[in-house]
Amino acid sequence: MIGIVNYGLGNIHAFANIYKRLNIPAEIASTPQDLRRAEKIILPGVGAFDWAMTRLNESGLRDALEEMVVGDGKPVLGICVGMQMMANKSDEGVLDGLGWIAADVKKFDHERFTQKTHLPYMGWNDVLPQGGHDLFRNLESEARFYFLHS
Repeated sequence: MIGIVNYGLGNIHAFANIYKRLNIPAEIASTPQDLRRAEKIILPGVGAFDWAMTRLNESGLRDALEEMVVGDGKPVLGICVGMQMMANKSDEGVLDGLGWIAADVKKFDHERFTQKTHLPYMGWNDVLPQGGHDLFRNLESEARFYFLHS
């Protein structure tokens, strides 16, 4: 079962509806007990980095999340600010991230772009998976992905 972390941010019902439509077992996890039933985890998020970290820290879910991801090695997919939270820190905030990814989230530096680019960037793109990662297993070869970043 996939656990969708409900710490007060993100489009959790959109994810739950998609999995329901695809007949994939998923549950919105609002308590540590809910979360511990999950075999895989989605950490969604929308909005500012510091607000997301504050909400997660106040949710009562952080310790269970750390235990499952770091301690037990459960697979986790961070989406939007949920992915950013998995890093050490973000240029868009002052709070520490979860530190699961040894990296800092940086804002795009417009001065370094070699081609004309509009931010925020939004659009559908092809993704060419490298090395047969499990994240892309069972996806059709023509799968497209929607991106939104700034």
